[in-house]
Amino acid sequence: MTRFLVLAIALLWAPGLWAPGLRAAAAQGAEVPPAPGAPWVSEHARGHPLAGRIWQPEAARFVAPEAVVAALGQARFVLLGEKHDNPDHHRIQAWLVAEMIAAGRRPALAFEMFASDQQAALDAYLAARPKDAAGIGAAVRWAGTGWPDWEQYQPIAQAALDGGAAILAADLPRSLRRKLSRQGVSALGAERVAALGLDQPLPEDLAAALREEIAVSHCGQLPDSMIGPMATVMTARDAQMAAVLKRGARRAGHDGAVLITGKGHARNDRGVPFHLRRGLRRGDGAASIVSLGLVEVAEGVTEPAAYAEFLGTESLPFDFVWFTPIADPEDPCAKFAEQLRQARERHEKEPKAPE
Repeated sequence: MTRFLVLAIALLWAPGLWAPGLRAAAAQGAEVPPAPGAPWVSEHARGHPLAGRIWQPEAARFVAPEAVVAALGQARFVLLGEKHDNPDHHRIQAWLVAEMIAAGRRPALAFEMFASDQQAALDAYLAARPKDAAGIGAAVRWAGTGWPDWEQYQPIAQAALDGGAAILAADLPRSLRRKLSRQGVSALGAERVAALGLDQPLPEDLAAALREEIAVSHCGQLPDSMIGPMATVMTARDAQMAAVLKRGARRAGHDGAVLITGKGHARNDRGVPFHLRRGLRRGDGAASIVSLGLVEVAEGVTEPAAYAEFLGTESLPFDFVWFTPIADPEDPCAKFAEQLRQARERHEKEPKAPE
């Protein structure tokens, strides 16, 4: 169960590890795939009965990919929530963005993976090479960020550039996230706190659920003193990404915005959609938000509604859930424990200041 909840320790500083062997899959080419589904890149649980199927929680029914494209085509704001190390999630995201543009939409495309302090480098590169997504990774020094190889995200960006859409950096800089974890929202300054709506805290039930998710997703190995700061950072990031989407939707020549993000940020109850709804002005399309969660299947779990338990909710917090095979079956709690062990060893080896 915890495999679905584990958030990378990089919630504050860096994204999670990516599965070995994905570089070869990405190197096959950056063209937008012709259709989603099989043949899958992810190797595990390909034969699961839910793999490739799409569930609409509100209607409690399966739908075809065309129905998802139609719904996205009507939305002002679209959130495509992924598991970062699953290449099939990026493949489906690229297909959906391409389909929206082929249908005549021109949404700005925002990436959680780009922080706002990378926007200037991104803009400078695209001013010189406006249709070439291949060089974006080098331009923003992607290789040093810890995200999966840029080649996995390149087709998504290329689909946007082919349609003349802007590409936006959605997240807060890592240095600011560190300050938030130490100082709280005051690290943003009063004006920005108000602009992001962070002067209004999350309702306590949502805040408590977020803290519980962080504790469980880190396998119960975090000290209590870290959970509150991490929840503060998560909430601030959600609010920031919502603000970027609203600005992107109002850009000249654009008619909405799409966010590429982890599925935790895409959930309707307390993620980016919550902040979009809270801060939208009249006429901004408060009802036209569609969130899609790309979810890896679980061995032996064949009822779509049962996956809500893995997310700590009574019902799945997305408008659509697209099930895929598993990229990396390794126990995330074992991986997390090893990361903590290595961090402790590095700390112990650091030279101590003289007393």
